[in-house]
Amino acid sequence: MPDAPAHDNEPHRGGLAQRLNWLRAGVLGANDGIVSVASIVVGVAGATSDSGPILTAGIAGLVGGAISMALGEYVSVSSQSDSERALIAKERKELEEMPEEELEELAGLYRAKGLSEETARRVAVELTQHDALAAHLSAELNIDETDVVSPWHAAAASAAAFTIGAILPLLAILLPPLAWRVPVTFIAVLVALAITGAVSAQIGGSSRIRAVTRVVLGGALALIATYSVGALLGASGVV
Repeated sequence: MPDAPAHDNEPHRGGLAQRLNWLRAGVLGANDGIVSVASIVVGVAGATSDSGPILTAGIAGLVGGAISMALGEYVSVSSQSDSERALIAKERKELEEMPEEELEELAGLYRAKGLSEETARRVAVELTQHDALAAHLSAELNIDETDVVSPWHAAAASAAAFTIGAILPLLAILLPPLAWRVPVTFIAVLVALAITGAVSAQIGGSSRIRAVTRVVLGGALALIATYSVGALLGASGVV
C-alpha cells in the first residue's frame, strides 16, 4: 500500500503556536504604535499648527512607547521563561532520581488518553529511550525545551513593531500641507488600523468585519477625543 501523501501545507511543524503568537504580538504592537502616537500628534495639532511641538511630541511618544512596550514584554516573557526553565530543571531532576516512577507516570498519561495498558507502556518505553526529558515535558507540561522564548528577542520585536506603527502617523501629520495634516492623518491611521484588524482576525480565525470595526471605531474615538482636547486647550489660551 503506498505511503500517504505528505501535507506540507498543514501546520504540523513544531513552534507554529509560538510563531503565531509572535505574529499576533507584532500586529498588536504596531496597532498600539499607530494609535498612541497618532493620538499624541493629533492632540498637539489641535492646539497648534507649529511643526516643532508636533514633531517633538511625536518623537517623544514614539521613543517612550517603544521603551515601555519593550520593558513590558521583557518582564512578561522573563516570568514565563523562568517558570518554564524551572519546570524543565525539576523534570530533569526527577528523571535522574526516580526513572521508574517517571516511566510509570508517562505510561499512565497515555492510558488516560485512551491507549491500552500494553500500548501505553510500549509508547512510554520507546519515547523514554529516544528522549525521556522531551517525552515528559511534552506529555505532562506541553513544553518544548528548545522552544523557550527569549525575553530579549520578545522585547526587541515588541519595540520594533511599535516603532513601525508609530512612524506612520508621525509622517502623516508632518508631510502634507498645513490644511491637510489632520484629515490625512485621520485617513491614514484608520486605513492602517483596518489593515491590522484584518490581519489580526486572519491570524486568530475570527470575523474580519468585527475585528476591523472594533479597531477602527476605537482609533477614531481616540483621535477625535485627543484632537478635541488639543483644540479646546489651544482656543482657551492655555497652550
